[in-house]
Amino acid sequence: MGSFGKFGVSVCMILVCVMNVLNAANEGDDSRLEAYSKLRKVIGTIENHYVDELTLNEIIDKAIDGMLNNLDAHSAYLTTKKYDELKIQTSGEFGGIGIQISIKDGALTIVSPIDGTPGAKAGLKNGDIILKIDSQSTLNIAIDDAVNLMRGKPGSKVKLTIVRKNEQKPLIFDITRDVINVESVRAKRIDETDLLYVRVSSFDRKVSSRVREELKKAKWAKGIILDLRSNPGGLLNQAVELSDLFLSSGVIVSQKGRDVNENIEFTASKNSAYEAMPMVVLINGGSASASEIVAGALQDHKRAIVVGENSFGKGSVQVVLPLDKGEGLRLTIARYYLPSGRTIQALGIKPDILVYPGAVPNDDGSFSIKESELKQHLQGELQKIEDKPKVEDEDNKDKITQKMLWNDIQLKSAVDALKTWSVIAPSNTDAKKVQKVRS
Repeated sequence: MGSFGKFGVSVCMILVCVMNVLNAANEGDDSRLEAYSKLRKVIGTIENHYVDELTLNEIIDKAIDGMLNNLDAHSAYLTTKKYDELKIQTSGEFGGIGIQISIKDGALTIVSPIDGTPGAKAGLKNGDIILKIDSQSTLNIAIDDAVNLMRGKPGSKVKLTIVRKNEQKPLIFDITRDVINVESVRAKRIDETDLLYVRVSSFDRKVSSRVREELKKAKWAKGIILDLRSNPGGLLNQAVELSDLFLSSGVIVSQKGRDVNENIEFTASKNSAYEAMPMVVLINGGSASASEIVAGALQDHKRAIVVGENSFGKGSVQVVLPLDKGEGLRLTIARYYLPSGRTIQALGIKPDILVYPGAVPNDDGSFSIKESELKQHLQGELQKIEDKPKVEDEDNKDKITQKMLWNDIQLKSAVDALKTWSVIAPSNTDAKKVQKVRS
């Protein structure tokens, strides 16, 4: 777990530790002695010659901050203020614009905007690069500092300068902050089908129980579309529990690190009520971490068809280790591995069916003629169809309408995949099995 976390060493004592190591070093510790000596000389030089006067505590804080930032994009030194802000973030309610960010290829990148938040409503997209926050450049900025700049009092404004793929010049977004309190699970029926659409926007503490509730209510469902697009992840145990709803055996995910005590394997429990239900998982470039664990586990077990775009590729495990005086370290301690043994880190999940976002293409403007348009076509059957009362679209609060499907080609492809599944299924045995278990 790291010596700082185990012993609660304050940052003020690090220099003391260095001196103790120097004093206790033996002949076999020449390389360590040299390294610690270098650190002591650098700290002393900064303390004596830097243009602005800095206290020893300030120098040590900056040294630790730089050290953690240079390990990887997710490790960080948490001052008391940053530690408190992290607690606010994980509580599920805070003032901000509602986007998840990461450092990708050296740039501050939007992993995903969260459904229903100011960022999503303003039109921010996963993959957008944040060039400026208000007037401050994001070059070499730490993630925590960027988050702090974008957070603020609800009702206040923040301006983001965005670089977007295929756009010739930067885009400017003036966004009004709001209280971010996200409903992580929403479920709807796909109109004119027996298919259940479940949208999971993030993995908070109640995701698996909420999805289970929706499945129990939808006793009519003969298939499920699990939408994890632009889901930045969250709690590992919720990813495991959600996967477990649809698996009855085998490994879901494992994590491996330097410390053997951090090597853990998570497996599915028996008697899943939904192990035979036809299933499609939707992902895109904003699907990260816990989302990738769920999609990857179901894909490896050939339990679901994965549709969409390649996912983000965050396959590392972070823990927060408390220090003294309310400070802490967020430290990467392990990597995730899927049931097949493949890693998510930097690779992501490759969909079984690659579908880019957008509306379903139509043939407006093209010429065609049908039997019903011929002068002498047979009238009888057509009359029967035309005499049937037309059912208008109902309020789409509780369902995905056909219009919505035609505006979302990825979701339309998922529906088509499930319909194909039902057509080629050899029998209704599996469906009956599911209904029996659920009733």
